[in-house]
Formats: sequence, structure tokens, C-alpha cells
Amino acid sequence: MKVTLQALADALGAELKGDPGLHITRINTLDKAGPGEVSFLSDSKYRHLLAETKAAAVILTAEDSAACPVACLVMADPYLGFALAAQRLDTTPAPAVDIHPSAVIAEDAVLGEGVAIGANAVIESGVVLDDGVIVGPGCFVGKHTRLGARTRLWANVTLYHNVVLGSDCLVQSGAVIGADGFGYANNKGEWVKIPQLGGVVIGNRVEIGACTTIDRGALGDTRIADNVIIDNQCQIAHNVEIGYGTAMAGGTVMAGSLKVGKYCIIGGASVFNGHMEICDGVTITGMAMVMRPITEPGIYSSGIPLQPNKEWRKTAARVMRIDDMHKRLGRLEKQLNNSSEE
Repeated sequence: MKVTLQALADALGAELKGDPGLHITRINTLDKAGPGEVSFLSDSKYRHLLAETKAAAVILTAEDSAACPVACLVMADPYLGFALAAQRLDTTPAPAVDIHPSAVIAEDAVLGEGVAIGANAVIESGVVLDDGVIVGPGCFVGKHTRLGARTRLWANVTLYHNVVLGSDCLVQSGAVIGADGFGYANNKGEWVKIPQLGGVVIGNRVEIGACTTIDRGALGDTRIADNVIIDNQCQIAHNVEIGYGTAMAGGTVMAGSLKVGKYCIIGGASVFNGHMEICDGVTITGMAMVMRPITEPGIYSSGIPLQPNKEWRKTAARVMRIDDMHKRLGRLEKQLNNSSEE
């Protein structure tokens, strides 16, 4: 991959200060970049590296450009510039090219123009793959599932029946979409399975991480709105609804029938109770346990921060005594009130 500095500036919408014909081949950090590489400065704590950088060019703000010893790509948000430059210089191969002869494709499956299907993939009856869809090797696409234009599945993704993915989605390896939700009735100690009859509907420009599971609905559908990003190893239970632009970090677990609003940010390893609603614009910090609805936007946290083991053992012992301490405090308050009345 090779682009001129002018072409890169045009792709970023940045102001160029330097040789427009300079060739850029990759992106790197300020301290590691060398000739032919572009870097970026978006965090002031790395500003001290700017004077010594060997990069061919740096993406930065107008404020920092005066101190830059090399060519500059000046823009208001250098981190966005980094993302756009990384896209322009991306050398990641496609999950599949053309249709591999070992792929098993049902006769009535509908394939758009430019569809690619990798080795040993299975495309079942009633599937629709819109233009430019790429299905990686070893994938399973179940009956009556539809993938929107330019959606990509990496290797060994499993899509059950009646799953809908919109356009420009990206699903990483090992993800499972449309598995049965955890629905059972109990008959005198014996578990009776409740067939999960709903589906999964996923919007456009959604990214789903490796080994994440999104369960199908029990009756209605599990729904993920447009522009949602979901990290690796997340569990999204049946009939969950996630609103536009929400981001979820790795290891998050969501119980059934949870509703999450728009533009929420969810830290890793968070756990959500089901059958409740989280409003728009909520930030949940990592390892939070969300047991009640949230009705006001803001930042919410729970959990105990890391301590040296000796201190943590004391904290844990005190936490176990909170109920007793609460009762003793109540008795003391009552005694004080009685004394003041006398």
C-alpha cells in the first residue's frame, strides 16, 4: 500500500504542510515511525515525543503543528485522522475471494453481484446474500437468513435461521448469532425447554467481535440498531434491544429483554439484569453490575477497585458486617434522639 501525502490529506480532510508528493506506506506511533510512515498526536502526554519523531508526517492539531519538525496533516481531531489514515492504509486481506469450490450452497440461495464465499462454508436454503457480501471459510449461514450489501463474515461464524444483518456489517471469527435463548419452564424439578421462535435483526454498520453470542428472541426478535459496536466474548440474551450508536466492550453480559438506549458506552465485563431499560447517553464503567433501570444520562460505576490483598481482605470483612453496623447505628441514633428529647 502506497499513497501520496496529498492523497492522504484529501482522504482525511486535513490541511497539508509539507511535500504533497511524499509517499506514505504505513502508520506507526510517534516514537517508532520512520521514513515513509505517518504518525499522529492526539494526547498531550505524548507531545514530548514530537520533537524527536522520525516519521515522514504527523497528523495533529494546528496548535501542535508549529512544533512539528516534519510534514503535518492538520485537523481538529487527530484521533479521527488516525482512524481514517488506518483505513486508507489498511492491508487486511478479505475473508474470502470468489466462491470456493468446496462451499456448499443451496440451489435456491440468492447471491448478489461480487459475492465471495470461502472454503467449506455452508449457505442453506432461502438465504439471500446482497451485493458484495463476503462469507469466510467454515461459516454456516442458516435458512432464510439475509446479509446486506458489503457485509463481511470472518472464518467460522455461525448464523442460525431467520437472522437479518444489514449492510456494511463486520462479524469476527467464532461469533454465533441466533442461538437459542435461555428459556425453560420447571415442572416439579424437571426443565422443560421453551422453543425460541423469534429471530435476530441487526442494523447497518454494526461490528460484532470474536466469540460473541447474540441469542434469538423467544417470541419477538432480538434487535441491534445501526452503528453499534460490540467487542469480543459478549453475551446478549434473547429479546435484548440495543439502540443506535451504542458501544460495548469485551466480556459484557446482558440478560433477556434488556433495553439499552442510544449512544451508551459500556465498559468491559459489565453485567446487566434483564427486563429493564437503560436510557440514552449512559456510560457504564468496567466491571459494573447493573441491577436496576437507569433513567438519567450520566456516568455510573460499581464494584470495588483493586487493593493490595491484605487491605482487600479487611475491606471484604467490613462489607460482610454492613448489616450489623447499620442496625447498631440505628440503635445509637434512636438513643441520641431520645436523649435530646429529655
